[in-house]
Amino acid sequence: MKKIVLILFAALPFCHVGAQEVKLNSDGRDAQYVQTILGRSKKIVDGLKLGDEKKQQNVLNIIANRYFKLNDIYDKYKVGTDSCNAELYKHHFEFAANLANYLNDEQIEAVKDGLTYGVVPKTYQAHLEMIPTLKENEKLQILNWLKEAREFAIDAPDSKSKHGWFGKYKGRINNWLSGRGYDLVKEREAWYKRIKGN
Repeated sequence: MKKIVLILFAALPFCHVGAQEVKLNSDGRDAQYVQTILGRSKKIVDGLKLGDEKKQQNVLNIIANRYFKLNDIYDKYKVGTDSCNAELYKHHFEFAANLANYLNDEQIEAVKDGLTYGVVPKTYQAHLEMIPTLKENEKLQILNWLKEAREFAIDAPDSKSKHGWFGKYKGRINNWLSGRGYDLVKEREAWYKRIKGN
C-alpha cells in the first residue's frame, strides 16, 4: 500500500506540469505573421466552443506554436529532404500530445480537421453517399486511410501540398474499391442522379 501511495505522489508533479500555461512562441517573429497565425488558430478554437477562457488560450497557443514550429522547420530544411522529414517526424506526435492536456479525442480530431480544411469528414461522407452499399469494414478502411493522409497533410508546408496528400490517398482508395468490384464510374453517375433528383 505504501508503494502505491508513493507512486501516486511521485506522479502528481508530472500531472501538474501538463496543465501549466502554454506560452506563445512569438519572440523574434514578424508581428503581422504572428497575427495571421493567431487569426487562423482562433477560427479552429472558436469551433470547439470550449467556454473556459484559460483552456481556449492554451489550445490557441498550442495550435499557433504548431504553425510556428512547421515554419521554422521549412525555413531551415529543404522540403522533402531526409533532414526535413526527420525533423517533421521528431515533432509530429507532440502536437496531439500537447492538445490532449486540454482536449478530448473528439476535440483533437476537430482541430486536425480544422488544420486540413475538413477534407476527412467531407470525403468520407461523399464516399458513403456515392456508394450506399459499402460494407462496415470497407467504411472503416476508407476512414482510416483518410486519417492517415491527414497526419501527413498536417505537416505539409502549404495548401497545395496538403491537398496533394489527400489526392494520393483518394487514388489508393479508388483503386482498392475497384479491386473489390465496385464500378466507380457507375456509382458516381448514380450518385449525381440522386443528387439532382433531390
